[in-house]
Amino acid sequence: MFYSSEPEALRAFFRDKLQLPGFDVGEGWLIFDLPEADLGCHPADPPGEGQPSGAHNISFYCDDLVRTVAELKSRGVEFVGEIVDHGYGLVTFFKVPGDFAVQLYQPRYTKKPAPAA
Repeated sequence: MFYSSEPEALRAFFRDKLQLPGFDVGEGWLIFDLPEADLGCHPADPPGEGQPSGAHNISFYCDDLVRTVAELKSRGVEFVGEIVDHGYGLVTFFKVPGDFAVQLYQPRYTKKPAPAA
């Protein structure tokens, strides 16, 4: 869930710039159907030094960060800073309506295939 001071613009950004599939549940409320997700649990930082207990973040990931950044820039997405190696993967951030940034990264870990249904 994203909270934004510009919710309509943020919904349009996800639909048009990121081209996420979604549907209107009524009155312009778009729900986006994301095909895959990962959940990580990290230790909290000491008080006053980074992320406290209870902090949470939503990130997008991709297989080729350089290619994805170039593609998104061609659609008008604005990036904040360069691509940086964070150890667990290559990381950058892009701006979204509501005046905040979201992480986009290329993981270094190998993803396991989904179990057969």
